[in-house]
Amino acid sequence: MELLQQGLVALNFCQEEIPSVQEKLEGYIRELMLFNAAYDLVGADNQDQIIVNHILDSLSAWSLIKELALEREAGGKQALIADIGSGGGLPGIPLAIALPQFQFVLVERMSKRCAFLENCAAVLGLRNVRVENLQAEQVEAGSFDVATFRAFRPLDKKMIRTLLRTIKQDGILAAYKAKLESIESEMAAISSIVPDYKIKPLEVPFLEDRQRHLVLIQHS
Repeated sequence: MELLQQGLVALNFCQEEIPSVQEKLEGYIRELMLFNAAYDLVGADNQDQIIVNHILDSLSAWSLIKELALEREAGGKQALIADIGSGGGLPGIPLAIALPQFQFVLVERMSKRCAFLENCAAVLGLRNVRVENLQAEQVEAGSFDVATFRAFRPLDKKMIRTLLRTIKQDGILAAYKAKLESIESEMAAISSIVPDYKIKPLEVPFLEDRQRHLVLIQHS
């Protein structure tokens, strides 16, 4: 998959790491294509769309997620990263492949998708991945150092309270979002709960015509 390899190079993966990362990602892509029709995992018509719109999009924040996790580990404890509402494993599985030094929890409410995620983790040998068949509201309070999510609807007051509850004090929510003006409108509606946040631009290889951002919210 030359497109995938080119994307990993563009995302600044170390040359010596690319073969092993690419091999696992290719295995994951095969699983997505095999089970997508039955499990409704991703919106994509072909392999290239999966690579660009889902895999590379998920990985566009890998270095930022790594930085956040390392900051959380400054106290000497291993950082725990969650993918809330993981669905087909995006962004959690690509991030877990890219960052094997960190532990990931994939939180998904649908049991059939959890079965898919558990199968992927086993097939790909991802020992740093655990799957939890839960709704976000059922997650134990203060569970995670970093919680990321990619496919949520616009954040409202109820959802942001639920998400903030899942992370530790001083933990970080990292939300994959699109257009800047939409983000600002969305965040204005929850400003009474989240008065401060950061927006980091993301560059997705082969998707330069679309705006992508990571919104960072710290639990104070």
